[in-house]
Amino acid sequence: MTRSTSNYFVLFFLLLSRTSSGSEADVVPITRALISVSDKAGIVELCTYLASKNVELLSTGGTAKKLRDAGLTCIDVSDYTGSPECLDGRVKTLHPKVHGGLLGVRGNAQHEKDMADNGIGKIDITILNLYPFEATVAKGAAFEQCIENIDIGGPSMLRSTAKNHAFTTIVTSPDQYDEVKATIEEHGGTTLAMRKRFAARAFSLSASYDSAIATWFTKELGEESPVVTRVYKPEFPLKYGKCLILLRIVDGW
Repeated sequence: MTRSTSNYFVLFFLLLSRTSSGSEADVVPITRALISVSDKAGIVELCTYLASKNVELLSTGGTAKKLRDAGLTCIDVSDYTGSPECLDGRVKTLHPKVHGGLLGVRGNAQHEKDMADNGIGKIDITILNLYPFEATVAKGAAFEQCIENIDIGGPSMLRSTAKNHAFTTIVTSPDQYDEVKATIEEHGGTTLAMRKRFAARAFSLSASYDSAIATWFTKELGEESPVVTRVYKPEFPLKYGKCLILLRIVDGW
């Protein structure tokens, strides 16, 4: 491993462990959840469980409809923020009441004041999937349709929540739902250890997603990209007990 690659990993894990003038809490109770998923498998069951714990549900578009059709009460993000969705849905969640609620450091006096002054409530957990960009490309969709399937709000909420993992929980896959429910049931909230693991997975998802977009866009241009980033998922242990988790590859490395 080169010095630059080693530095990349060091910076990555420093990011995961850093807070700003607030103390990490081991267990954070969940009082408000933000839900926006393209893969709706298991979402009704998870939100039914959260609602049973008196968690307020915020949601958007098709996800909100799915939850209401199941008899659950949820608040449209546009009603929560006071700003309607616009630009054919391109702008839904890019609002200070969303990202302030995700990024505010609990126990930081200035953050708490800013949130109070601006009517920003805390959001304790974000449950999301990203637009299915790779699946859209794989179907041979037109250039314009692929562009429309580049998620903006999802990665933004993902990164805000994961950055503030000391206090907020990012959930990016249905295969995490059972652990979320079990942890809340056992501890009364999410644990710091789980939030860190989920944040690491979220950042890996974000890197993979952006890599797929960059690779596709470069091929569409018919040019060779000067910088290529690829994310690899572990498939099996290597002979000496090590496995490949994440590589940042730069041409010439």
